[in-house]
Amino acid sequence: MSTFIRGTLILIFAAMLTKVLGFVHRMVLARMVGEEGVGLYMMTFPTLMLVITITQLGLPIAIAKYVSESTAKKEEQVVHRILTVSLLITGTLALIFTPVMFVLAPYLTETLFADNRTYWPFIAILPIIPIAAFSAVLRGYFQGKQQMGVTAAGSIIEQIVRLALLYVFVGMLLPMGIEYAAAGAMLASIGGELLSLGYLYFHFVYSRRGIKKALKIQNSYPERGVIAKQLLSIALPSTGSRMIGSIAWFLEPIVVMKCLVIAGFTAAVATQEYGVLTGFVLPLLLLPSFITVSLSTALVPAISEAKARNQTISVEHRIQQALRISLVTGGLFSILLLTHGSYLLEALYHSTRGEHILHFMAVLFIFYYYQGPLHAVLQAYEAAGAAMINSLIGAVVKLIVMGALMLQPGMGINGAAIGIMVGLVMVTLLHFLTMLKLVPIKVPYSQYGIVLLLMTGMYVLETKLFPTLLPSYLLHPLVTMLILIVCYIFFGRAFNVIKQEDWSFFSFWRKS
Repeated sequence: MSTFIRGTLILIFAAMLTKVLGFVHRMVLARMVGEEGVGLYMMTFPTLMLVITITQLGLPIAIAKYVSESTAKKEEQVVHRILTVSLLITGTLALIFTPVMFVLAPYLTETLFADNRTYWPFIAILPIIPIAAFSAVLRGYFQGKQQMGVTAAGSIIEQIVRLALLYVFVGMLLPMGIEYAAAGAMLASIGGELLSLGYLYFHFVYSRRGIKKALKIQNSYPERGVIAKQLLSIALPSTGSRMIGSIAWFLEPIVVMKCLVIAGFTAAVATQEYGVLTGFVLPLLLLPSFITVSLSTALVPAISEAKARNQTISVEHRIQQALRISLVTGGLFSILLLTHGSYLLEALYHSTRGEHILHFMAVLFIFYYYQGPLHAVLQAYEAAGAAMINSLIGAVVKLIVMGALMLQPGMGINGAAIGIMVGLVMVTLLHFLTMLKLVPIKVPYSQYGIVLLLMTGMYVLETKLFPTLLPSYLLHPLVTMLILIVCYIFFGRAFNVIKQEDWSFFSFWRKS
């Protein structure tokens, strides 16, 4: 089995488990603190993600790319210098931005978020900035080495510790008020990230023991300035793309709160509405993304290594395979969330609030599942600048549409959902057109048609045929979901959008 498929499978399995644990975390949090508590949590979180994006400076992707290339050329001294320079950059930025955010906390929480209850959750999460900065460097290193199992285990450890601490901190602080309970959820996140960093560091030290001896003999290190320039040539455009997304995410709760208040909602109700969208609906939509995220993570070093060895056929094959798998799996999850979204909301949150938003967004969320591998291809081809422009266009359009629609009478939070989907679809299409300019691959129009046909067929099967063909005892949503999955896979294989080579993914587990 190739390193790409093996690494991708490990990432998919771990990402699936991580997503499930993360979803359980959101579900437990929603049940413990309610819609308003989730709203406070989600209003402050984007600000920290923006700061972490700035601190990491896009280095994880650049580290993975250059570590992969240097490893293929057996230049371990270059790998060593890459890590040294990366840690110096991220450490310096973390030391600068952590106190800056502490000073700005009162202004951000009281003025921009229009709800001073976000202050304590905001303060509680600040220590995660330096922790996430150092973790990002180590994750980039292990991804470049294509040791996906290490990063996967770190992510699982983070989620398990985070979930366990959630019960402790939220339960302890909830009697003091909903804002303190949200702060407790932030503290749980810090604990998980810290334990994950400890695991990565231990594994890093252990794996580098033999290499250090060789480095003492090889004294021809590249200059730090040269390494920094190479890293930043990839990192800065990549940061621009991620930063645009982070800035848009940072502005999102501000736009939502301001527009809903102008439209006549109270701050408490607006917080609840935002909590439903970001705490109930979006986690369900993002849950299946573990497959496409794993493919994207493994795709960058795989393409970089193949390009370094001039294996053009392998590059095109990996791109086509990743895009096809993303399309097929995205189609399946979109139709499942469309047909069974209400049941999942009730089963997981004991509430069906947001079901109409979930049904609408599920139809188009296949574009999100398809977007990840496209972005990875652009990064591998050093077209992060183009990806940044695409993201900027999508972010601006998203915020404009959100603001314009939420101010319309009767739209409310629905306007935010529509704006999110308009921006998402636009970025995916722009990424796709950009990729076609860089990589001379054949556009698989027939695959798009077959997947659309499969999705339509599964919808008709669920809504029209099951109620008349199946006995009542088989009409339970879990049973019909299982039948839909089996039918989708069967017809997908019959129409050759699920190929024989895809089943080789599972041979790893039979051999291990």
